[in-house]
Order: sequence, then structure tokens, then C-alpha cells
Amino acid sequence: MTDILLPGTAGADRKSARDIGFACGIITILSIFFLPVPAFLIDIGLAFSIALSVLILMVALWIERPLDFSAFPTVLLVATLLRLALNIATTRLILANGSEGLTAAGYIIGGFSKLVMSGDFVIGLVVFAILITVNFVVITKGATRIAEVGARFTLDAIPGKQMAIDADLSAGLIDDKEVQSRRRELEEESSFFGSMDGASKFVRGDAVAGLVILAVNIFGGIVIGATRHNMPLSEAGDVFTKLSVGDGLVSQIPALIVSLAAALLVSKGGTRGATEKAVLNQLVKYPRALWVAALLMFLFSIMPGLPMFPFAFLGGVLAFLGYSVPKQLSKQLDEQARLAAEAEMRQQREARESVKESMKSAEIELCLGKQISARLLSSHNELASRVTKMRRKFAKQYGFVVPDIKLSDSLAIPPKAYQIKMHGTIVAEHELRPGELLVVLGDGRQPDLPGEKVREPAFGMNAVWISEVFMNELIRERFAPIDNISVLLTHMSEVIRSNLAQLLSYKDMRILIDRLGPEYKRLMDEICPSQISYSGLQAVLKLLLSERVSIRNLHLILEAIAEIVPHARRAEQVTEHVRMRMAQQICGDLLDAGVLKILRLGNRWDLAFHQSLKRDGKGDIIEFDLDPALIESFGKEASLAIRERMDQRHNFAIVATPEARPYVRMVIERLFATLPVLSHLEIARGIEVKSLGTIS
Repeated sequence: MTDILLPGTAGADRKSARDIGFACGIITILSIFFLPVPAFLIDIGLAFSIALSVLILMVALWIERPLDFSAFPTVLLVATLLRLALNIATTRLILANGSEGLTAAGYIIGGFSKLVMSGDFVIGLVVFAILITVNFVVITKGATRIAEVGARFTLDAIPGKQMAIDADLSAGLIDDKEVQSRRRELEEESSFFGSMDGASKFVRGDAVAGLVILAVNIFGGIVIGATRHNMPLSEAGDVFTKLSVGDGLVSQIPALIVSLAAALLVSKGGTRGATEKAVLNQLVKYPRALWVAALLMFLFSIMPGLPMFPFAFLGGVLAFLGYSVPKQLSKQLDEQARLAAEAEMRQQREARESVKESMKSAEIELCLGKQISARLLSSHNELASRVTKMRRKFAKQYGFVVPDIKLSDSLAIPPKAYQIKMHGTIVAEHELRPGELLVVLGDGRQPDLPGEKVREPAFGMNAVWISEVFMNELIRERFAPIDNISVLLTHMSEVIRSNLAQLLSYKDMRILIDRLGPEYKRLMDEICPSQISYSGLQAVLKLLLSERVSIRNLHLILEAIAEIVPHARRAEQVTEHVRMRMAQQICGDLLDAGVLKILRLGNRWDLAFHQSLKRDGKGDIIEFDLDPALIESFGKEASLAIRERMDQRHNFAIVATPEARPYVRMVIERLFATLPVLSHLEIARGIEVKSLGTIS
């Protein structure tokens, strides 16, 4: 039969082998507590303990953040358990074979006793006492306090961090995977600092155990040496004290190293990067501090009674760092700026080349023919400046910022033409005449100069193109010639004004809401989304903008909406109520020399529109049913009356009944898109009204 190896079987076997090996290691450490261990195995164990402590210290120095060494509490427990097991094993050997000399408990303990104590056990006791003090009182106590405070603050901050994650998810800044990753990291962080708070107690207990084991070894060794091995008391005290102190040093040096690693880990806090980078970069980041320290070292070097070389050497090193560090920092900043610029250019290039980017359409785009594009290229800065002023004017007048205008050129359109697109659709186009000026005539006289009659693109008025060489003659005849850029921008301004409702996106609406004060934000919380949805609110704002009603007083609009939404939910009904509440603003924007000029419908059409409104049992309008022949007749009569007043250069509004106003507007806007239609209730008190007649 052929053996079949399933995918992942080898990895599972390796994992199982590691698990078994780790379990066997723990069992081996526990067995040392009870079983006698030969001296050569003790040497191997002590060397392994020292190597493990150094490894832990190096990892603690080089990790990017404390959470990257989340297994530290477990490693600390295993290292502490190993040292205690070795202490018990060495105690057994010292008490059993101490009479044989300094190598009775292995060569490592004997070597440390000779190296550190220099043959005098009093020196060893002093060094051991200092190590215990440094470890127990200084490092371990400080690390314990930091771990305790870090654990408390981390646990207290968990609700706020979870709310921040939920807020980012609601705002669409992160996806579900990122949410899971952040929450998992939050759980690991709280668990890690909680574990570190408890793990620091291991180190303190290890130091106390070292003191106890040292006292037991010395006292027990002297008693056993004098009573069992018939050693003189002085000799027994000398041998067993040296062995005990050597054993204590061998165990306390790794303990001190691991304590230092724990202190470095918990004191790192929110600093990212390896410890040497985090510490050194911050120490040498301020060149003035280096220069002050260097000056102080030079002063110490010239003081009588103090050695000159050490202070002068350190002063020179600090001065060199103070001179070289600013240059290195400047190079690093330049390199970072260069890399950031390259990354941004690469992202832009990838975005331009991506399929998704090609599917996006600009909200407003001005597409120029090749000849117009080349002509306006020299005036690009002037064009950009005037577009910025136009957008600023729209923001001030209508209460929101219109989108950026994308400028492009195309071979698909005539060389002298331009197209204005919105959301990728052509909404207006016209042809310019490079080298010529446009003179708007209206119904006035025409200059006695050669030119071609056309319709002005923005308002459809009579105009004529005349060559630039006749500019002085035009000015002398008191005409106002218009250059190509002004013609284009005036046309674009009017197109944008006619399509404001299409340009108010959901994002723009949320930006306007976020800019409100806290009181109106509470009002928004009361009505949205319980009584009106955010999309419904956007629909109301769009209906206002479609009739060129400014939304700059958004707080007044919200107050009016809050009044009506408990009783009416349709956007059209809400909009009509808002218009009545904003009568002062609407009339103020339509005043001509302080007077509101109006054109009424007349009794016949008031009655016709009133009879065409079908209502339900509650009295709400559900249908507009006017005979098409009457609509056509109304359109003809309205056109005659409106053009007569326009020819007289009046700025006026049509006035209808409140119920019929939306439907009158629906008919009028197809004939005169910019002509405002008001209801009787939208004429504010205190406004001087002048009637220009009736449509009848």
C-alpha cells in the first residue's frame, strides 16, 4: 500500500513534537526539586539559566512594543522556576559534598566564588547584599509599580477605546477585519499588563528566596561540616560560606538581568521601536541640550582637584554629537520627505492607471477643445484664481462648498468649443472665439463694427463677437466687451447655480451638520433618524437649492423641520413649511432696490389650479390633475406676461396660493428656469411689495 501524507500533517507533527518537548522540559525542572543531580549537570543548568536571562534581556531591548513580547510573564515564571530548582539542587550538593572543596557543587559556583570574592567570603557577602538590594529595592520595586499603574490605566481605558473603535467603524474609516484586529489587540494589551502586574511578584519572591537559601546554606553547611565531617569551625565557615555566596551570586546575576528586562518592558509604555532607538533618538534629538552638557563637562575638567581627561573626553564627545546630530536629522527629514513624495506620486500613478479610477466621474468637469486649451494655458493661474473666487462666492451665497472643478481637454470636441459636465454628463456646451470679444446687446443697439451675432451662453441674450483690435472703439461707444475667460466662467457659474441640488452630496450635508453648534447637534439627535432620516433631510435641502434658496442659515432650516416632521413626513410638505419659516431670507434675496416686485396669477388661474388639486380624506393633496390644454394655455399667457416685464428690466417673482405654488413652479420652470415662484405665505412682514400685474 502507498502511504498518503495529508497536507499539514508534517506541520502538525512538528507542533506536537514542540509541545511534548516543552512539557518534558517543565517536568525536568520539577524533578530537580526532588532528585539528586550530578555536579556536571548543575553546571549545564546554571549556564543555561544565565544564557536564558541574557536572551530575555536582548529580546526586551529589541522589540518594537511591549505587546510583541506578550509571553514574557510565562517566560519569567519558567526562568524563576528554573533558578529555584537549581538553587535547591546546589544546596543539596553544598550540604552533602561541601567538605570536598570549592568545586563540590560544580565548577561554575567555584569559579564565581574565586572571581567575585577574590578568596575572601566577606567581599562575596557584601557584593551579594548589594545585588539583592539593587534587584529587590530598586529595579523590582519600580517595575512592580509601573506594571500595577499600567494595568489599572489600561483596564480603565478599555471602554473608551472600544467606543472609539465602534465610532471609526460607523464612520466607515475601518472595516470589520480591522475592528476584529483592534479588539484582539485591546484584549491582549489588557491581559498583558494584568499578567505583568502579577509576574513582577515572581522576581520579588525570587530575591527573598535567595536570601533564605543563602542563610540556610551557610548555617546548615557549618553545622554539617563541623558535626559530620569533623572540620574545624573556622574551616567549615570559610568553605561553606564561599560555596553559599558563590551559589547566591550565580543565581542572583540571572535574576538581576531578568528583572532589568521586565523593568525595560513595562517602562517602555507607548514608545515604539527598539529600546536603543527610542532612548538614544530622544536623548540626542535636542542639540542645545548636548551643547550645554558638553560645556558643563569642560568646566568640570578645568576645576582643580578633578581629573581632566575623563571630563574633557566626554565634553568632546557631547560637542561632536551636538554638531553632527542636526545635520543627520536634517538629512533624515529630507530623505523622509523624498520617500513620502515618491510614495505619493506612486499612489497617484497607480490610482490613475487603476480601473476603479477610470470608472469615477468628476462632479464638475470643464472639458476644453485643443485650441481653447492651448489659448487658456498661458492664463491658467488667472483661471484657477477666478474659479477659487467663484467657489468662495457660491459657498457664501448658498451655504455649502461646491465640488472642485476638474479641467481637461479632449480631441473629441471641436477645437474652439468647451463642455461643462456634471457627474460625467454634458449639461452645457458652447464655442468661444479666441482673439475676439463678446458684446452683450440684449434689446439694445449694435455697435457699428464688423462682428457675428450670437446668443450669449449663460442667459441666452443677444450678443455679437467682435475682434480684439476694436476694443478701444467699443469702450468709447460705452459697450462692455467680455473676454473669453469671463464668458466661460459666467456660463459655468450659471450652470452650477442651475444644478445646485445635484451638487449637494450626502457627504457635504454631513459636513454642514458637523459644523453646527452643540445645541443644534442635540436637536439633530432628537429628529434624526427617529422622525426624519438623513437622506430625507438631504432631500429637503436639495428641494430648496433646486429653486435657488440658500441653505446658509441651516440652523433655521433645522428648527423649521423640527416643527413640521411630527405632522408631515413627505419631503415636499416639509420643504413648503421650511420656505414659509424662511420668508424673510427668501424675500430679502429677491428685493430690487428695497422693493419686492411680484406678478400674480389672477383669479382664473388661481381657480383652475385650485380645482386641479385632488385631496384624500384627511385633506392632504395626493394628485395634481390639470387638463393639458389648460397647461398649454397657461404657459402661453404666462410667457407673454413674463417677457413683457422682463423687457421692462424688472426683477420680480410670481406669486400663487400656498397649495398651488409647487405645481405653478413645475410649469414655469420649463419656460423660465431662473424665475422664482412664491406663495402668499412666503411674503415676509414689513417687506414693501409692488404688483406688476396678473397672468390672466
